[in-house]
Amino acid sequence: MNILLFLIPISLVMAAVAALLFAWAVRRGQFEDLDTPALDILRDETPPAERMDATPAETTEERDAG
Repeated sequence: MNILLFLIPISLVMAAVAALLFAWAVRRGQFEDLDTPALDILRDETPPAERMDATPAETTEERDAG
């Protein structure tokens, strides 16, 4: 029975910390866009920055040189 005097306050502190961390994450916008990251892995196209930097001729020459 004495263990309850130790465990109940610890569980209340842990619940309060979890609630504060959740509130912090919501304020920082962590839960704004939940669908896009899951769909990004399904896209076949490369990001625009990678397409503009390397042309097909450059990539062939780099493969032959390396």
